[in-house]
Amino acid sequence: MTDSKYPRAEKLKAKTEITLLFEKGKWRTHGNLRIIILKDKPRFPVASTKFTVSVSKRYFKKAVHRNRIKRLLRECYRLNKDLFKEAFGEKTMAMLFWASPELPQKFQDVEAQFIKLCQVQKKS
Repeated sequence: MTDSKYPRAEKLKAKTEITLLFEKGKWRTHGNLRIIILKDKPRFPVASTKFTVSVSKRYFKKAVHRNRIKRLLRECYRLNKDLFKEAFGEKTMAMLFWASPELPQKFQDVEAQFIKLCQVQKKS
């Protein structure tokens, strides 16, 4: 059985870490998902996997819609954490974005895109 929790230790919250992620991270895109990742390197040590999500206020004016998408993205990560770690590495900081003005209809659509993003990363 896999560990399908999303504990506090895995949440990326520190402003310094987020700034470092934007300055030194690499962007990947697949479908409506966009991710910025920073892997553990000697110059930028990452203690453990840290993950967060973000949804643009530009596309979704209502907080209800932004929060729904964030919940869906966090749930995708929680359920597919093993696939994520296999694709991006054990010690990785990442921020996942929803890069589309359309609201996703079903969780399965979002999850399929998340899995594809991980599979594309694993191949490269």
